[in-house]
Amino acid sequence: MTSLRAAQTLARSLLQAVPTVIGVILLSFFLLQAVPGDAADVIAAESGSATEASMAATRSHFGLDQPVLRQLQAYVGNLVRLNLGVSPRYNLPVSDLIFSRLGNTVLLMLSALGCALAAGIALGAVMASFVGRWPDRVLSLAALLLYSTPGFWLGLMAIILLSVQLGWLPPGGVSTIGSAATGLAHALDVARHLALPTLALAGFYVAIFARLTRASMLEVSRQDFVRTARAKGLAPWAVARRHILRNALIPVTTVAGLNFGTLLGGAVVVETVFSWPGLGRLAYESVMARDYVVLLGILVLSSLLVILANLLVDLLHALLDPRIRVH
Repeated sequence: MTSLRAAQTLARSLLQAVPTVIGVILLSFFLLQAVPGDAADVIAAESGSATEASMAATRSHFGLDQPVLRQLQAYVGNLVRLNLGVSPRYNLPVSDLIFSRLGNTVLLMLSALGCALAAGIALGAVMASFVGRWPDRVLSLAALLLYSTPGFWLGLMAIILLSVQLGWLPPGGVSTIGSAATGLAHALDVARHLALPTLALAGFYVAIFARLTRASMLEVSRQDFVRTARAKGLAPWAVARRHILRNALIPVTTVAGLNFGTLLGGAVVVETVFSWPGLGRLAYESVMARDYVVLLGILVLSSLLVILANLLVDLLHALLDPRIRVH
């Protein structure tokens, strides 16, 4: 029955996601149409020898000279056929551009989110265990500093300290240029390049998850079932792990799902700082090149990733708390 209810929830969530995706497509399309300039202007500026005839031919080739509603109709028609269009800037299918970088962005986001959750929950548990004492105060101050520090500044300081000064980690890229390593050696090389972007992207969320875990654990510790567990003579660590922390994770995972979209936004800056070839950097390059077809494809895909993340969070809640039923 649980599997059936989970399947029903998946189907219902997918149906509810349809109007959300449609809204994202329409809003993004008309907002991008309102921005002055197009890819033909950028291509002409880069070539230095473009004429009005060549620019008109470029716009005609990519459909940029069509009325807005005609362009929308053509774009929606392509989406129905799972075609994201062709990039005027790169003259390549948008799907090829996006999926060539999607793996790097997913790797960075999962790494940052996993590190932020692990560190934030651990620090929050320590803060809740020593509430009002010096460990709580020191960690609360550290969380406040992380919360107030911009991700790009944290990344730049990490590059200066850990890469330039100490030489422990590479300053950017996804792997060593010219490296022919494979297997485990290649994975370790990617992990070394991933460390600094993960640190820069996760810092802000470590502070959020730590403070939220602390507050949730303190609230749960006042519940009747926790007092009952203590009255039965359970060890304090067992009460904290089995009863308090497990129930305190529900709001933490909820906020993690809600901040998945914010992670995507933060990846734009972090990927640019560390030359990480992901969707965030591709989005920045698309804005600079007025390549709105690629940017629109990234926005549509990002909305699908956020919807998927929130769906997984709903299913995770049912695993964390048996009282929550998937319906």
